Amino acid sequence: MVKYIVGFLLILQFACFGAEPTMEGFGVGIILGEPTGLSFKKWIRPYRAYDIGAAWSFEGDDALHLHADYLFHYDDFENVDEGKILLYYGLGARLKLQDNSRFGIRIPLGLAYMLESAPLDFFFEIVPVMDLAPDTELFFNGGFGLRLYFK
Repeated sequence: MVKYIVGFLLILQFACFGAEPTMEGFGVGIILGEPTGLSFKKWIRPYRAYDIGAAWSFEGDDALHLHADYLFHYDDFENVDEGKILLYYGLGARLKLQDNSRFGIRIPLGLAYMLESAPLDFFFEIVPVMDLAPDTELFFNGGFGLRLYFK
């Protein structure tokens, strides 16, 4: 299990290498679905962010689920009266700690609605997960949630 934790931390370190933080803020919130738990988002430049999750997976054997993603956002939706809708996708890693711990890659796909009148966003995502260890297997995660942003 230690090798999975070290691998997860190395991927997180490489994902953060060279990041130039902006004043867009840091979001803290919840995600409900598979998994259910805490969601953190840090904007590093326009339309780019890191998303980190610490949640509980109820799929199969209950397990602690940790993930880190690098996200790309697009706002080509012109028919929104207030706020902004962002389409996003990204690449990340997942570590699922259980009796038979699993490590894999994630490809999050989602929509986020950012309020204009409050520092909140609501999001929905579907995430294919390809586990690489101990076995190669394809899973799907997904959920919805909200985050409160601090500048």
